[in-house]
Formats: sequence, structure tokens, C-alpha cells
Amino acid sequence: MTPDPTELASLLCSRLCHDLLSPVGAMSNGLELLADEKDPEMRKRCFELLEQSARTSADKLKFFRLAFGAAGGFGALVPVAEPRVVIDALVAGNDRITLNWSLSSDALPKSAVKVLLNLAMIGIEALVRGGTLDIGAELRKGASEIVVRAAGPKIAFDPAVGRALEGRLEPGELASRTAPAAMLHLVATRVGGGLQFALAEGSLVMGAVLPG
Repeated sequence: MTPDPTELASLLCSRLCHDLLSPVGAMSNGLELLADEKDPEMRKRCFELLEQSARTSADKLKFFRLAFGAAGGFGALVPVAEPRVVIDALVAGNDRITLNWSLSSDALPKSAVKVLLNLAMIGIEALVRGGTLDIGAELRKGASEIVVRAAGPKIAFDPAVGRALEGRLEPGELASRTAPAAMLHLVATRVGGGLQFALAEGSLVMGAVLPG
């Protein structure tokens, strides 16, 4: 099943809004509490809540700007420091996840950056009880090679996401939860590349090879 571009774009927007709803809602609640609160200690906690929610919202917006949008400047390559910073920020608030990097190139094509970011997001979401997230990428002989490995006591991986990565979505399975993976398949196919994944007890390994 090939996703309709308009439907896919709508679902990616829905995914973005869904993920931003929690921190933005927390900011709204914090402002309401602050307006009525007189106790200095409670007002301090309200400001801490606002600061944390604003930081989370900003981190997620930076992530989605690179993962879904056209960010990364006008050049063909994006410095790997950019996706690394946003992924580090997303994981920083979760002390149950250990993040390891292995980056052999200073820059990657924009398509590779999108794939890296979205595979990392799938890996983070799979570690529902924490664990280790290993991310590796290199640009070799004109092709980007990316691998993301999530390992932990429990791996949560929707089979429909796997089918989306492989371009085998069944009718009715395209939804906000599978839209990012469906987008990755289109990105990889457009450049003549491919995606693969392997799910075993305690680990999920995803990879991509993207020419150009």
C-alpha cells in the first residue's frame, strides 16, 4: 500500500500535535496555577513547571523540524551535531535510557538525517522500561549507513510500524503512530535505498542504507 501524500502529511501533523499537547498543556496549567497562587514556595514550583514544559516543547519542536520538516539549511549535507543535539535533549529527561553514539562522519545528507532521527524516535518509544539506545551512522563510498539498536527488559514495537518501514502497510493501518515509518520508507525508496529491522527478545535493531 502506497500512502496518499496528503493523508500522510495530515497524519504527520497529527503526530506532531499529539506529542506537543502534553508539554503545552502543562504550561497552560502552570499559568493557571500561578495566577491564583500566593504562597511563595508554590509559585516557585509553578515557575519550575513552566520552565520544564517550555524546554520540553522547544526540544520536541527542534526534533520535528529536522525529522519531518525541511530544516538543515540550504546545503546538501547536515552536520551530524544537529540531530545528535536534539536526540540527546529528548533522552535527557529519561534517566532509564542510556544513549551511546558512534558517528564516523561529520555530516550526512538530509534524507539520512530524517531517517536517523525517526529511527531513533522509534527506538526511544520501544524502551518502555528503559535500556540502552545505540545509534551509529557513517557516510561511506557515497552511501549513508545508519543503525539504531534499542535493548532493554521490555521492547514495545508495533508490527504495523515494521510493515510501514518495509512499505507493506495494510489498508487501515496508516495512522499517526505509523506515519513516521511510512514516511521513512518513501524517503529511502526515493533515493534508491532500503530499510530493515530485526526484532528479538530484549532488542530491536533497525538499519538503513541510502545511496547519494
